[in-house]
Amino acid sequence: MESKPGKEGEQGPASPSRQLRPRSRRPQGQVAGGPRLCSGDSPHIAALVLARGGSKGIPLKNIKLLYGRPLLAWVLRAAAECGQFDSIWVSTDHDEIANAAIKYGARVHRRGEKVSSDSTSSVDTILEFLEHNEGIDVVCHIQCTSPCLHPHHLTEVVRMMKEEGYDSVFSVVRRHQFRWKEVPKAKRPRRQDWRGELYENGSIYMATTELIKNSGCLQGGKIAYYEMQPEYSVDIDVDIDWPIAEQRVKKYGYFGKLNQVNHVLFSLDTHLKCKCQNSKINNDNIQVKFFFDSDQKRKEQSVEKWMKENCKGWENVAYFGNDDSDLKLLKKACIRGASHDAGPKALEMADYICGTGDRVHDVDEFLDYVALLMEKLKAEDPSEGNASECRDPNGGKHLKMKTLKRGVEETKKEMLEKVQKGKKKK
Repeated sequence: MESKPGKEGEQGPASPSRQLRPRSRRPQGQVAGGPRLCSGDSPHIAALVLARGGSKGIPLKNIKLLYGRPLLAWVLRAAAECGQFDSIWVSTDHDEIANAAIKYGARVHRRGEKVSSDSTSSVDTILEFLEHNEGIDVVCHIQCTSPCLHPHHLTEVVRMMKEEGYDSVFSVVRRHQFRWKEVPKAKRPRRQDWRGELYENGSIYMATTELIKNSGCLQGGKIAYYEMQPEYSVDIDVDIDWPIAEQRVKKYGYFGKLNQVNHVLFSLDTHLKCKCQNSKINNDNIQVKFFFDSDQKRKEQSVEKWMKENCKGWENVAYFGNDDSDLKLLKKACIRGASHDAGPKALEMADYICGTGDRVHDVDEFLDYVALLMEKLKAEDPSEGNASECRDPNGGKHLKMKTLKRGVEETKKEMLEKVQKGKKKK
């Protein structure tokens, strides 16, 4: 991953470049002109996602399920877990979007009608947000349609603003696409010999409040771009983008901090017993257990009894349930699943919502989801001995890096033996 400065003032009217310096201390909870959102000497940095309800290309796109969770949830999780923002907001005009935002930890700004039309620009919507929420020094506009955004992308952009004194930073991706003009001759280089061109990928636009208010744009002043790799540069606009984005998210999306899962428990209706009890997960280290009982008390007793006999605690258990009778047990599990037609309280609690519309297929879908998470956890764990990929920041090429602890110890042993042999020869 690399970040490079663009030309100052290149992307709009320039404002005087300034380091993000602490503002004068005011009494806690107060700010000139309105309530203060945070206290202390550090600049208040707010993450802002714009998510109106009137999307034409894909109706209610912002809360449509993308691999088991609302589209909005992918960027909100990355924003929350990067730990760089003093507040995280969603600007919306729709009740369902507002509820989803609250579920995933964001604060809601109910935008006015004037900034909720098809013709309203992002800058106008951000200016309206700033009018109603004073005390914000820097706005990081995160686009909801970029579901492969990771915390480290946001962390680096915030670092550039804080430490390098930029007024605005935006994300780009490098593409190797040849553009043609109607000219008599054209010299076409080999793709390998060409660095390509930079395109805005729409993931991140970060700027000081001063710049946005004075110039009416998100790019200006002392400006820089932040280059993201192509695999993370996903943008959803029309229906045809959705299945592609879902496959990219499965491979490159950010799934949060993961726990090892040893057991997957299902709470299902009794009529599904014959159809589901033979379902298996593609992981020999995970045990699958089904509970078929519609009586809440009996179900809780059966599950708790089984847990005492087979598990040390709920931190390594995934639970799937659809009814109010499952809420207490869902709350205890480290991964929570539900069908898309489950009760509203179960849906609110679920980490993963199945979209097949068939309860039997939902079992297999949730098992596949848990198996995928365990594959990702294994790839992150250096003790597992898997080859992990990293990027050369200079050339962007893949490097294979063995992370075997045992291998490191063996290498040290071999080096010591060589040193000892060399001493004996002398």
